[in-house]
Amino acid sequence: MPPSLEALTREAAALASGEWAAPGVAETEAVRQLQICNACRYCEGFCGSFQAMTRRLDFSHTDVHYLANLCHSCGACLHACQYAPPHEFAVNIPAALAQVRGQTYTAYAWPAALGGLYRRNGLTLALAAFGALAAFLAASLALNGRLWGAVPTGDFYALFPHGLLVSLFLPVFLWAALALGIGVTRFLRDITPATGGQPSTAAATAEAAHLALRLKYLDGGHGDGCNNEDDAFSQARRHAHHLVFYGFALCFAATALGTVYHYAFGWKAPYDWPSLPKLLGGVGGVALMLGIPALWWLKRRRHPLHGAASQAAMDYGFMALLLATAVTGLAAWATRSTAALPLVLALHLGAVMALFLTLPYGKFAHGIYRSAALLRHAVERKQPDPHGLGGD
Repeated sequence: MPPSLEALTREAAALASGEWAAPGVAETEAVRQLQICNACRYCEGFCGSFQAMTRRLDFSHTDVHYLANLCHSCGACLHACQYAPPHEFAVNIPAALAQVRGQTYTAYAWPAALGGLYRRNGLTLALAAFGALAAFLAASLALNGRLWGAVPTGDFYALFPHGLLVSLFLPVFLWAALALGIGVTRFLRDITPATGGQPSTAAATAEAAHLALRLKYLDGGHGDGCNNEDDAFSQARRHAHHLVFYGFALCFAATALGTVYHYAFGWKAPYDWPSLPKLLGGVGGVALMLGIPALWWLKRRRHPLHGAASQAAMDYGFMALLLATAVTGLAAWATRSTAALPLVLALHLGAVMALFLTLPYGKFAHGIYRSAALLRHAVERKQPDPHGLGGD
């Protein structure tokens, strides 16, 4: 007897909620669904995941992690699929691959225990780290009688000397770079043989960067955008992601340029309008303040069968720290001539430090793994199809 509609609906909800996310189970379920998709091929040209899928006759767990990180969860395949719930095949590729991506972040995180802990308690850990670090910095100011009071010319080095800030933030930045580097190196080491084994080339790197910077595969496979609440297409998610990505990039560029100004030219912070660091940081901060609430709103309204609800804490943790960084950064500039600057600066520095401490284990890591998967996809698609199945 075929399963009832009620049973199928429960199974689909279990997949989307993460009840099948135990190690190995998520990959096995994804393989089952991918094999059905490989026989159907209605969605063959939708995105990189389906292009890569059709080059395979079967799927190892490594293949599944590669395909999962190519997927941008646009939702187009779910609404186009004739085998989606409540069909007895219960094919839901966005949810199945989202569960596997969650396993990727844990499996390749370094140290692995931190990846698993953050994935389960992302929002709590993000807020706790922010609160603890900001409180520590505020307490250090209070002990010196500097927590409240105007600072001449808004010079934050009068509150936290440059050498002290470097000693605090350089280890955190190096830790984030090391942990992300180890994780993505392991990921590339595993998926390279599964994508033909050929080394990456400059052309493949340029193609992958082009796809990543444009968020090409958030267009639903046809340029009309994502499905979010239903089967209607919209560019809203793509635009919100662009605001967040380029906002973060501009803020990082402002910090990097300030470092060059300090060490190469001896130009000391703080910088004011119309300096380039202030312009980059201001525009980036505003972009983050627009993009993050938009992503939060879209996520709250998203179709319940899209993605993986079990990863919401990790997503919201990253959003919270990015938003706190942007808000407190702009607030520090706005209060630079007031008695509130020391307290606001302590909040901002705490947010930045917490953000970088958690980067390797939160949603930021997904962009790194996705870029690595796009790189291997660019390499793979240039090679002859080993089975003559088409694919691209």
